[in-house]
Amino acid sequence: MSKSAILFDIDGTLVDSNDAHVAAWDQAFRQHSYDFDCATIHDQIGKGGDNFVPSLIPDAPDEVQEAIEHLHGEIYKRDFLDHVRPFAGARDLLIKTKEAGKKVLLASSASRDEVDHYVGLLDAKGVIDGATSKDDVEHSKPCPDIFMAAVEQAGVAPGEALVIGDTPYDIIAARRSGVETVALRSGRFPERELEEQQPLAIYDDVSSLLADFDRSPLSR
Repeated sequence: MSKSAILFDIDGTLVDSNDAHVAAWDQAFRQHSYDFDCATIHDQIGKGGDNFVPSLIPDAPDEVQEAIEHLHGEIYKRDFLDHVRPFAGARDLLIKTKEAGKKVLLASSASRDEVDHYVGLLDAKGVIDGATSKDDVEHSKPCPDIFMAAVEQAGVAPGEALVIGDTPYDIIAARRSGVETVALRSGRFPERELEEQQPLAIYDDVSSLLADFDRSPLSR
């Protein structure tokens, strides 16, 4: 089936923010007396806080989990958000996708205000056809809600959509919503972890995907 809507994850896919999120999570956990190494934290990147925190401290009281999630958001916005930059070729890929006649949507586990910030950072307001965030759904990735909402917003069937993401959780969430995926290595996940989830293709980053656009699943 041809793809008429392309759903782009943002963090680690369009913008180089995964390490910043690791640092913000590290601070948030430490302030609540939990100590994890950075690799353990990075392994959960791609999940929204509602799934991220329970993965690491499943037995903590709900109020503690919610406090850590909230604190991570505060730290990230205060100390890191303004320093995040797009990956080379990110906006060009959005434009190329739009020019190819596809609907372009952003679909992120980030909060709505972070997504709005990234839309401005990418100068994407006149390019995208919509955006979904964790604030629009009940559950974040790897639950399917965010991509299901994006598919609905695009007005297409799941089989007509394609997700571009950088984490195994993007692929899992997409599959649960009936959408195929192209994975990127820019999130710094081991290739075997991406391959295990069976995306249609794997590219280094948005720049390499842009260079191969006409032969990639985006052009189908």
